[in-house]
Amino acid sequence: MNRAFFARDVVTVARALIGVTLTVSGVGGTIVETEAYDATDPASHSFSGPSARNAAMFGPAGTAYVYRIYGLHHCLNVTCGEGAAVLIRALAPTDSIAVMRMRRATSQPDALLCAGPGRLCKALGIDLAFDATPLDAPPFAWRNRHTEPLIAAGPRIGITRAAEVPWRFVLQGSPSLSRRAPPASRA
Repeated sequence: MNRAFFARDVVTVARALIGVTLTVSGVGGTIVETEAYDATDPASHSFSGPSARNAAMFGPAGTAYVYRIYGLHHCLNVTCGEGAAVLIRALAPTDSIAVMRMRRATSQPDALLCAGPGRLCKALGIDLAFDATPLDAPPFAWRNRHTEPLIAAGPRIGITRAAEVPWRFVLQGSPSLSRRAPPASRA
């Protein structure tokens, strides 16, 4: 993926990432769940304007925006420019599953290793050191999807403002989602 892929409307990018494989230093899987956020969205970290925490959201498209949630977990977002970013909520593990399992120190089924943004970052070894790093260079690597996936769209989860906005996208039928999928639709 090059930066031009990310320099588009945030909803377009969130949908286009479903079915794409992301690896970080060879560890990763197929993206099965995303959420879109832009600067006009009251649920977005960019809604109140630039700050030290969200600076990556206002930088060039195709940059990692990593933040800590609940003081414990990290969340990985891909920036789309102008205060917009896509939260990568879940992956279906495909590459270096043993490494993910070791990092997570869990005996959960493989499908749950990256089912949620905190689990995903722990399994991929992502922390605040990745914030503002370019996504089109190592340690990040991307593999395009080979078929058009069946994508379901619905309300975002885990937020209190603008939660009803249908900017959560999931790979229909995936066992690796962070929460149950909304009804199927071609997105």
